[in-house]
This record gives sequence, structure tokens and C-alpha cells, in this order.
Amino acid sequence: MGRYDGRVAVITGAARGIGFGIATRLAEEGASVAVVDLDESAASEAAGRLPLADGAKAVGIGADISDGAAVDAAIARVVEELGGIHVLVNNAGITRDNLLFKMTEDDWDLVMGVHLKGAFLMTKAAQKHFVEQKYGKILNLSSVSALGNRGQANYSAAKMGVQGFTRTLGIELGPFGVNANAIAPGFIATEMTDATAARLKMDVEEFRKLNAEANPVRRVGFPEDIAAAAAFLCSDEASYITGQTLYVDGGAKLG
Repeated sequence: MGRYDGRVAVITGAARGIGFGIATRLAEEGASVAVVDLDESAASEAAGRLPLADGAKAVGIGADISDGAAVDAAIARVVEELGGIHVLVNNAGITRDNLLFKMTEDDWDLVMGVHLKGAFLMTKAAQKHFVEQKYGKILNLSSVSALGNRGQANYSAAKMGVQGFTRTLGIELGPFGVNANAIAPGFIATEMTDATAARLKMDVEEFRKLNAEANPVRRVGFPEDIAAAAAFLCSDEASYITGQTLYVDGGAKLG
């Protein structure tokens, strides 16, 4: 019997990377999963690859999470097709890195729109169901970049904003049986970090090696590392934890 038997989990940005890793782990533990991504075909393809338990279902949904109407439609579709909603993982993210003097308004607005507005809209839509049923788990993805990172004024501000958002959700929704927490990943080997290596004109393996050497455990993280933490924080075992941000970074922030 899995920890998520009978549960429905919605994960944004889950067609690849960390999001798909979390979707895979929750599916392995019994959840029905809605993979939400900007590209519905990619979301559907990812949903079709999930290792579903007997009786569980998966659906891929295309939605721009920075658009309120699209978010409301996506949540309505989850409830209709999967029978409810119990877990929300706000994972979707983009980067538009640049030094402050080169950063455009669009660079700023796009990052804020996905990370902060997207998390706000998805959470607002889901919490209606959570409060009514007196049960819900919300997990937001922050980052070690929340502590500041050169060339990421937009991303860093958004990711620290996610932490403040999470603490406030813990305060407001705790009395209604809803837990809200965040994970702040360190360097995770994904398509996004590989793209950063390309932008820096570095070999991917060399880029990973340099980042591995920057933390005490001397390795990079993988989506499975974040998924393991997510599976705990979104479970009933973590019912006395709310408003917290867990850094999963190999100890990088200790330095």
C-alpha cells in the first residue's frame, strides 16, 4: 500500500526535469497525477510514461499558469477527470538570466509571472477544494538562488518570494487542514542546468563537476533527490510541518 493511494496530485512544469521526477515518485507511491505544462503534447507524453499503480490514472494538461482563466480551467479539469485534488506542487519555472544593467522589464516580468504569480494562481484555485475537504498539501519550489546569485536578480527575488508566500500559506491555511511547505534545491542535473552550461560555453560534464566540488557531499543533485523530499513533505507523515523551506543542496549553503 502506497502513501498516496487514493490521492490526486497536480504538478506544474512536470513534463521534464524536477517536476517529472516528483510526478514519477508520487505515481510510484500510488497517486493519480495531473502533469501540467505549457505544452499539452509534452504534458500528455510525460503523463503516459508515469509508473502508475493499479487503479491510478494520469492526465497531461496544457496551461499557462500565469493566466488565471487557464489555471481555473486546468484545476476544474483535474477534478473532473481524476476525481479530486489533494496535493499541489508548484514547480514550473523559467530563467531569464542577466546582470541587472542588462535585464529587461520582460526578463523580470516573465520570471515573476511564472514563479510567483503562477504559484499564487494555482494555489488560490486549489485551496478552494482543500479548505472544503479540510485536507490538502501544497509544495512550492524555491532555490538556493533565493540567497542571491549573480545574474539572477529576477530569479533570486522570485525564489525568495516563494519562501515568504509559503510561510503565509502555512499561517492562513493551517487551521483548515492544509500544509504548505517549500523545497529549495541546490544544483540539480536537468535540461535547464545543461542549458546554463551551454550559455556559458562550458562542457556539461565539466559544469556539473565544478558544481559538485562546491558542496560538502561532492556530487550534484538529481531530480530523484528532490522527489524524495517532496514525497515526504506532501505525505501525512509531515502533517505537523508547515510554512517551512527545506534546502536540498548537498550542504552548499553551509559555506
